Amino acid sequence: MTVTEDQGIQRTRPGQHIRLTQYAHGGGCACKIPPGELEDVMSGLVGARSPGSPGSPGSPGSVGGLVVGLDDGDDAAAVRIDGDRAVLATADFFTPVVDDAYDWGRIATANALSDIYAMGGQPVVALNLLGWPRDVLPMDVASEVLRGGLDVARTAGCHVAGGHSVDDPEPKYGMAVTGIADAHRLLRNDAGTAGQPLTLTKPLGLGVLNNRHKATGEVSPAAIEVMAELNRDAARAAVELGARCATDVTGFGFLGHLHKLARASGVGAVVYAGQIPYVDGAREALAQGYVSGGTRRNLEWVRPHVDPRGGDSGRTADLDESELLLLADAQTSGGLLVAGEIPGHPVVGELVPAWSGDVTVAVR
Repeated sequence: MTVTEDQGIQRTRPGQHIRLTQYAHGGGCACKIPPGELEDVMSGLVGARSPGSPGSPGSPGSVGGLVVGLDDGDDAAAVRIDGDRAVLATADFFTPVVDDAYDWGRIATANALSDIYAMGGQPVVALNLLGWPRDVLPMDVASEVLRGGLDVARTAGCHVAGGHSVDDPEPKYGMAVTGIADAHRLLRNDAGTAGQPLTLTKPLGLGVLNNRHKATGEVSPAAIEVMAELNRDAARAAVELGARCATDVTGFGFLGHLHKLARASGVGAVVYAGQIPYVDGAREALAQGYVSGGTRRNLEWVRPHVDPRGGDSGRTADLDESELLLLADAQTSGGLLVAGEIPGHPVVGELVPAWSGDVTVAVR
Protein backbone atom coordinates (compact mmCIF):
# COMPACT_ATOMS: atom_id res chain seq x y z
CA MET A 1 0.00 0.00 0.00
CA THR A 2 1.57 3.27 -1.13
CA VAL A 3 0.90 6.32 1.02
CA THR A 4 2.27 9.80 1.46
CA GLU A 5 3.13 11.37 4.78
CA ASP A 6 2.05 14.77 6.02
CA GLN A 7 2.83 15.74 9.61
CA GLY A 8 3.01 12.06 10.58
CA ILE A 9 -0.38 11.16 9.10
CA GLN A 10 -0.52 8.55 6.35
CA ARG A 11 -2.85 9.60 3.57
CA THR A 12 -3.99 7.84 0.44
CA ARG A 13 -3.15 9.33 -2.93
CA PRO A 14 -5.98 10.29 -5.30
CA GLY A 15 -6.90 7.29 -7.44
CA GLN A 16 -4.88 4.88 -5.30
CA HIS A 17 -6.27 1.38 -4.82
CA ILE A 18 -7.29 1.23 -1.18
CA ARG A 19 -7.14 -1.99 0.80
CA LEU A 20 -9.50 -1.17 3.64
CA THR A 21 -8.56 -4.25 5.65
CA GLN A 22 -5.06 -2.83 6.12
CA TYR A 23 -6.42 0.10 8.14
CA ALA A 24 -7.68 -2.04 11.02
CA HIS A 25 -6.04 -4.43 13.47
CA GLY A 26 -8.82 -7.00 13.04
CA GLY A 27 -11.59 -7.67 10.59
CA GLY A 28 -15.34 -8.21 10.84
CA CYS A 29 -16.75 -10.14 13.76
CA ALA A 30 -13.30 -11.62 14.45
CA CYS A 31 -12.46 -8.30 16.15
CA LYS A 32 -15.09 -8.79 18.84
CA ILE A 33 -14.05 -8.77 22.48
CA PRO A 34 -13.41 -12.46 23.33
CA PRO A 35 -16.52 -14.20 24.71
CA GLY A 36 -14.97 -15.11 28.06
CA GLU A 37 -13.82 -11.53 28.68
CA LEU A 38 -17.20 -10.16 27.60
CA GLU A 39 -19.08 -12.46 29.97
CA ASP A 40 -16.84 -11.31 32.83
CA VAL A 41 -17.59 -7.68 31.99
CA MET A 42 -21.34 -8.33 31.81
CA SER A 43 -21.55 -10.54 34.89
CA GLY A 44 -22.39 -7.67 37.24
CA LEU A 45 -25.20 -6.49 34.98
CA VAL A 46 -26.97 -9.80 34.40
CA GLY A 47 -29.85 -10.43 36.79
CA ALA A 48 -30.15 -6.80 37.86
CA ARG A 49 -33.76 -5.65 38.23
CA SER A 50 -35.02 -3.89 35.14
CA PRO A 51 -38.34 -2.17 34.34
CA GLY A 52 -39.59 -5.51 33.04
CA SER A 53 -38.57 -7.68 35.99
CA PRO A 54 -41.10 -9.29 38.39
CA GLY A 55 -42.15 -6.89 41.09
CA SER A 56 -41.30 -3.80 39.07
CA PRO A 57 -43.39 -1.76 36.61
CA GLY A 58 -43.96 -3.58 33.33
CA SER A 59 -43.60 -7.33 33.95
CA PRO A 60 -42.52 -9.52 31.02
CA GLY A 61 -46.14 -10.42 30.23
CA SER A 62 -47.43 -6.85 30.23
CA VAL A 63 -47.23 -3.90 27.89
CA GLY A 64 -43.78 -2.34 28.30
CA GLY A 65 -42.39 -5.53 29.78
CA LEU A 66 -38.85 -6.63 28.89
CA VAL A 67 -39.33 -10.02 27.24
CA VAL A 68 -35.68 -10.67 26.32
CA GLY A 69 -32.81 -8.77 27.92
CA LEU A 70 -29.24 -9.34 29.07
CA ASP A 71 -29.44 -12.60 30.96
CA ASP A 72 -28.76 -15.17 28.22
CA GLY A 73 -26.86 -13.01 25.73
CA ASP A 74 -29.57 -13.28 23.09
CA ASP A 75 -29.28 -11.59 19.70
CA ALA A 76 -31.54 -8.58 20.38
CA ALA A 77 -33.60 -7.07 23.17
CA ALA A 78 -37.38 -7.51 23.02
CA VAL A 79 -39.97 -5.32 24.73
CA ARG A 80 -43.72 -6.03 24.51
CA ILE A 81 -45.58 -2.97 23.15
CA ASP A 82 -49.08 -4.48 23.18
CA GLY A 83 -50.64 -7.90 23.58
CA ASP A 84 -49.23 -9.38 20.40
CA ARG A 85 -46.31 -7.22 19.33
CA ALA A 86 -42.79 -6.79 20.57
CA VAL A 87 -40.25 -4.18 19.53
CA LEU A 88 -36.72 -5.49 18.96
CA ALA A 89 -33.52 -3.47 19.33
CA THR A 90 -29.90 -4.28 18.47
CA ALA A 91 -26.65 -2.70 17.31
CA ASP A 92 -23.66 -4.15 15.47
CA PHE A 93 -20.58 -2.64 13.83
CA PHE A 94 -17.05 -3.74 12.97
CA THR A 95 -13.83 -2.91 11.15
CA PRO A 96 -13.45 -3.74 7.42
CA VAL A 97 -13.79 -7.43 6.63
CA VAL A 98 -13.11 -6.95 2.90
CA ASP A 99 -11.22 -4.32 0.91
CA ASP A 100 -14.12 -3.25 -1.30
CA ALA A 101 -16.01 -0.40 0.39
CA TYR A 102 -19.41 -1.18 -1.15
CA ASP A 103 -19.18 -4.87 -0.22
CA TRP A 104 -18.14 -3.99 3.33
CA GLY A 105 -21.26 -1.85 3.65
CA ARG A 106 -23.44 -4.67 2.34
CA ILE A 107 -21.91 -7.22 4.70
CA ALA A 108 -22.01 -5.02 7.79
CA THR A 109 -25.69 -4.21 7.21
CA ALA A 110 -26.70 -7.82 6.55
CA ASN A 111 -24.88 -8.71 9.77
CA ALA A 112 -26.68 -6.03 11.83
CA LEU A 113 -30.09 -6.96 10.41
CA SER A 114 -29.36 -10.61 11.20
CA ASP A 115 -29.87 -9.99 14.92
CA ILE A 116 -33.47 -9.00 14.21
CA TYR A 117 -34.03 -12.03 11.97
CA ALA A 118 -32.46 -14.31 14.59
CA MET A 119 -35.26 -13.23 16.95
CA GLY A 120 -37.94 -13.97 14.35
CA GLY A 121 -38.58 -10.31 13.60
CA GLN A 122 -38.74 -7.85 10.73
CA PRO A 123 -36.38 -4.85 10.72
CA VAL A 124 -38.22 -1.52 10.45
CA VAL A 125 -35.69 1.29 10.79
CA ALA A 126 -31.90 1.47 11.09
CA LEU A 127 -29.35 4.14 11.98
CA ASN A 128 -25.86 4.17 10.50
CA LEU A 129 -22.89 3.90 12.88
CA LEU A 130 -19.72 5.15 11.21
CA GLY A 131 -16.20 5.67 12.50
CA TRP A 132 -13.87 7.16 9.88
CA PRO A 133 -10.21 8.27 9.80
CA ARG A 134 -11.06 11.38 7.80
CA ASP A 135 -7.43 12.55 7.57
CA VAL A 136 -6.37 9.21 6.11
CA LEU A 137 -9.17 7.78 3.96
CA PRO A 138 -11.20 9.79 1.43
CA MET A 139 -14.79 10.55 2.35
CA ASP A 140 -15.99 9.27 -1.02
CA VAL A 141 -14.90 5.81 0.17
CA ALA A 142 -17.10 6.27 3.25
CA SER A 143 -19.93 7.20 0.90
CA GLU A 144 -19.49 3.86 -0.89
CA VAL A 145 -19.69 2.01 2.43
CA LEU A 146 -22.95 3.80 3.27
CA ARG A 147 -24.32 3.11 -0.22
CA GLY A 148 -23.71 -0.60 0.22
CA GLY A 149 -25.50 -0.53 3.55
CA LEU A 150 -28.43 1.40 2.13
CA ASP A 151 -28.88 -1.02 -0.77
CA VAL A 152 -29.06 -4.05 1.53
CA ALA A 153 -31.42 -2.26 3.92
CA ARG A 154 -33.70 -1.43 0.99
CA THR A 155 -33.70 -5.08 -0.05
CA ALA A 156 -34.75 -5.93 3.51
CA GLY A 157 -37.56 -3.34 3.44
CA CYS A 158 -35.88 -1.45 6.29
CA HIS A 159 -35.71 2.36 6.41
CA VAL A 160 -32.32 4.00 7.01
CA ALA A 161 -32.88 7.28 8.83
CA GLY A 162 -29.57 8.97 9.53
CA GLY A 163 -27.22 7.80 12.25
CA HIS A 164 -24.04 8.91 13.95
CA SER A 165 -20.43 9.35 12.84
CA VAL A 166 -17.11 10.04 14.58
CA ASP A 167 -13.56 10.73 13.50
CA ASP A 168 -11.86 7.45 14.37
CA PRO A 169 -8.28 6.12 13.88
CA GLU A 170 -9.77 2.91 12.42
CA PRO A 171 -12.69 2.67 9.98
CA LYS A 172 -15.77 1.09 11.52
CA TYR A 173 -19.29 0.64 10.18
CA GLY A 174 -22.54 -0.95 11.20
CA MET A 175 -26.09 -0.14 12.22
CA ALA A 176 -28.42 0.19 15.18
CA VAL A 177 -31.62 -1.56 14.12
CA THR A 178 -35.17 -1.53 15.45
CA GLY A 179 -37.62 -4.22 14.41
CA ILE A 180 -40.94 -5.75 15.33
CA ALA A 181 -42.04 -9.33 15.98
CA ASP A 182 -44.97 -11.37 17.23
CA ALA A 183 -44.43 -11.42 20.99
CA HIS A 184 -45.79 -14.99 21.14
CA ARG A 185 -43.61 -16.33 18.30
CA LEU A 186 -40.17 -14.99 19.12
CA LEU A 187 -37.09 -17.00 18.30
CA ARG A 188 -34.89 -17.03 21.42
CA ASN A 189 -31.77 -18.85 22.49
CA ASP A 190 -33.28 -20.19 25.73
CA ALA A 191 -36.26 -22.03 24.24
CA GLY A 192 -34.63 -25.22 22.95
CA THR A 193 -35.87 -28.65 24.08
CA ALA A 194 -34.34 -32.10 23.88
CA GLY A 195 -35.26 -34.00 20.73
CA GLN A 196 -35.19 -31.04 18.36
CA PRO A 197 -32.96 -31.18 15.25
CA LEU A 198 -30.47 -28.37 14.64
CA THR A 199 -30.46 -26.65 11.24
CA LEU A 200 -27.68 -24.37 9.95
CA THR A 201 -28.68 -21.95 7.16
CA LYS A 202 -25.26 -20.75 5.92
CA PRO A 203 -21.95 -22.57 5.51
CA LEU A 204 -19.03 -22.02 7.88
CA GLY A 205 -15.45 -21.04 7.03
CA LEU A 206 -15.95 -17.31 6.52
CA GLY A 207 -13.35 -16.41 9.14
CA VAL A 208 -10.40 -18.21 7.58
CA LEU A 209 -11.30 -16.90 4.12
CA ASN A 210 -11.56 -13.34 5.44
CA ASN A 211 -8.25 -13.70 7.23
CA ARG A 212 -6.60 -14.88 4.00
CA HIS A 213 -8.13 -11.92 2.18
CA LYS A 214 -6.71 -9.51 4.75
CA ALA A 215 -3.26 -11.11 4.56
CA THR A 216 -2.96 -11.57 0.79
CA GLY A 217 -5.67 -9.57 -0.95
CA GLU A 218 -7.11 -12.76 -2.45
CA VAL A 219 -10.86 -12.28 -2.84
CA SER A 220 -13.38 -15.06 -2.21
CA PRO A 221 -16.51 -14.11 -4.17
CA ALA A 222 -18.34 -17.04 -2.54
CA ALA A 223 -17.58 -15.74 0.96
CA ILE A 224 -18.68 -12.21 0.06
CA GLU A 225 -22.02 -13.38 -1.28
CA VAL A 226 -22.63 -15.62 1.75
CA MET A 227 -21.92 -12.71 4.11
CA ALA A 228 -24.06 -10.23 2.15
CA GLU A 229 -27.04 -12.62 2.01
CA LEU A 230 -29.92 -11.71 4.31
CA ASN A 231 -31.20 -14.23 6.87
CA ARG A 232 -34.72 -12.98 6.17
CA ASP A 233 -36.13 -15.98 4.30
CA ALA A 234 -34.67 -18.52 6.73
CA ALA A 235 -36.10 -16.60 9.68
CA ARG A 236 -39.55 -16.39 8.11
CA ALA A 237 -39.52 -20.10 7.38
CA ALA A 238 -38.46 -20.90 10.95
CA VAL A 239 -41.29 -18.83 12.45
CA GLU A 240 -43.90 -20.19 10.03
CA LEU A 241 -42.85 -23.78 10.81
CA GLY A 242 -43.27 -23.18 14.54
CA ALA A 243 -39.62 -22.93 15.64
CA ARG A 244 -39.09 -21.03 18.89
CA CYS A 245 -35.35 -21.35 19.46
CA ALA A 246 -32.59 -19.91 17.28
CA THR A 247 -29.49 -17.76 17.21
CA ASP A 248 -27.18 -16.51 14.49
CA VAL A 249 -23.61 -17.72 14.06
CA THR A 250 -21.20 -14.80 14.11
CA GLY A 251 -18.05 -13.80 15.98
CA PHE A 252 -18.08 -16.47 18.70
CA GLY A 253 -18.13 -19.25 16.10
CA PHE A 254 -20.49 -22.17 15.61
CA LEU A 255 -19.37 -23.96 18.78
CA GLY A 256 -19.55 -20.80 20.87
CA HIS A 257 -23.04 -19.84 19.79
CA LEU A 258 -24.28 -23.42 20.12
CA HIS A 259 -22.81 -23.62 23.63
CA LYS A 260 -24.64 -20.42 24.60
CA LEU A 261 -27.92 -21.76 23.16
CA ALA A 262 -27.61 -25.12 24.92
CA ARG A 263 -26.60 -23.50 28.23
CA ALA A 264 -29.48 -21.00 28.11
CA SER A 265 -31.97 -23.77 27.23
CA GLY A 266 -30.71 -26.20 29.86
CA VAL A 267 -30.02 -28.95 27.31
CA GLY A 268 -27.09 -30.64 25.59
CA ALA A 269 -26.27 -30.48 21.89
CA VAL A 270 -24.84 -33.13 19.58
CA VAL A 271 -23.10 -31.99 16.39
CA TYR A 272 -22.81 -34.22 13.32
CA ALA A 273 -19.40 -33.08 12.12
CA GLY A 274 -19.77 -34.69 8.71
CA GLN A 275 -22.97 -32.72 8.01
CA ILE A 276 -21.48 -29.25 8.53
CA PRO A 277 -21.27 -27.27 5.24
CA TYR A 278 -18.26 -25.05 4.49
CA VAL A 279 -17.70 -22.26 1.99
CA ASP A 280 -15.58 -23.31 -0.99
CA GLY A 281 -11.91 -22.76 -0.22
CA ALA A 282 -12.28 -22.69 3.56
CA ARG A 283 -10.34 -25.88 4.19
CA GLU A 284 -7.54 -24.70 1.93
CA ALA A 285 -7.33 -21.39 3.79
CA LEU A 286 -7.21 -23.29 7.10
CA ALA A 287 -4.41 -25.55 5.80
CA GLN A 288 -2.49 -22.45 4.74
CA GLY A 289 -2.65 -21.18 8.32
CA TYR A 290 -5.07 -18.27 7.98
CA VAL A 291 -6.64 -18.65 11.42
CA SER A 292 -7.51 -15.44 13.23
CA GLY A 293 -6.71 -14.73 16.85
CA GLY A 294 -10.44 -14.40 17.44
CA THR A 295 -11.00 -17.98 16.29
CA ARG A 296 -8.26 -19.30 18.58
CA ARG A 297 -9.76 -17.38 21.51
CA ASN A 298 -13.19 -18.81 20.67
CA LEU A 299 -11.85 -22.35 20.87
CA GLU A 300 -9.94 -21.66 24.08
CA TRP A 301 -13.16 -20.35 25.68
CA VAL A 302 -15.51 -23.10 24.52
CA ARG A 303 -13.13 -26.09 24.76
CA PRO A 304 -14.04 -26.98 28.40
CA HIS A 305 -17.67 -27.28 27.28
CA VAL A 306 -17.08 -29.43 24.19
CA ASP A 307 -16.56 -33.19 24.07
CA PRO A 308 -14.93 -33.99 20.72
CA ARG A 309 -15.45 -37.71 21.38
CA GLY A 310 -19.22 -37.68 21.05
CA GLY A 311 -20.49 -37.33 24.62
CA ASP A 312 -21.63 -40.43 26.46
CA SER A 313 -22.59 -42.35 23.32
CA GLY A 314 -19.30 -44.17 23.03
CA ARG A 315 -18.97 -42.98 19.43
CA THR A 316 -16.11 -40.73 18.44
CA ALA A 317 -15.68 -38.19 15.68
CA ASP A 318 -11.87 -38.36 16.04
CA LEU A 319 -11.66 -34.63 15.48
CA ASP A 320 -8.23 -33.09 15.23
CA GLU A 321 -7.39 -29.53 16.19
CA SER A 322 -7.96 -28.20 12.68
CA GLU A 323 -11.56 -29.45 12.64
CA LEU A 324 -12.22 -27.85 16.01
CA LEU A 325 -10.77 -24.58 14.75
CA LEU A 326 -13.16 -24.64 11.78
CA LEU A 327 -16.09 -25.25 14.12
CA ALA A 328 -14.92 -22.33 16.29
CA ASP A 329 -14.11 -20.12 13.27
CA ALA A 330 -15.18 -16.51 13.88
CA GLN A 331 -17.94 -15.89 11.34
CA THR A 332 -19.06 -12.55 9.97
CA SER A 333 -22.72 -12.32 8.97
CA GLY A 334 -23.16 -16.07 9.29
CA GLY A 335 -26.36 -18.03 9.10
CA LEU A 336 -29.06 -18.95 11.58
CA LEU A 337 -28.76 -21.95 13.88
CA VAL A 338 -32.33 -23.10 14.42
CA ALA A 339 -33.78 -25.70 16.77
CA GLY A 340 -36.05 -27.22 14.15
CA GLU A 341 -35.86 -28.49 10.59
CA ILE A 342 -35.89 -25.85 7.85
CA PRO A 343 -36.39 -27.25 4.32
CA GLY A 344 -33.51 -26.56 1.97
CA HIS A 345 -30.91 -26.37 4.73
CA PRO A 346 -28.83 -29.14 6.34
CA VAL A 347 -29.60 -30.67 9.72
CA VAL A 348 -26.24 -30.56 11.52
CA GLY A 349 -27.12 -31.93 14.94
CA GLU A 350 -29.76 -32.28 17.62
CA LEU A 351 -30.60 -31.13 21.11
CA VAL A 352 -30.49 -33.82 23.81
CA PRO A 353 -31.01 -33.98 27.58
CA ALA A 354 -28.29 -32.11 29.45
CA TRP A 355 -25.25 -34.00 30.67
CA SER A 356 -23.82 -33.63 34.14
CA GLY A 357 -20.78 -31.38 34.47
CA ASP A 358 -19.66 -28.55 32.22
CA VAL A 359 -20.04 -30.19 28.79
CA THR A 360 -22.86 -28.75 26.69
CA VAL A 361 -21.77 -29.84 23.18
CA ALA A 362 -20.65 -33.23 21.90
CA VAL A 363 -19.25 -33.65 18.39
CA ARG A 364 -19.82 -36.93 16.55
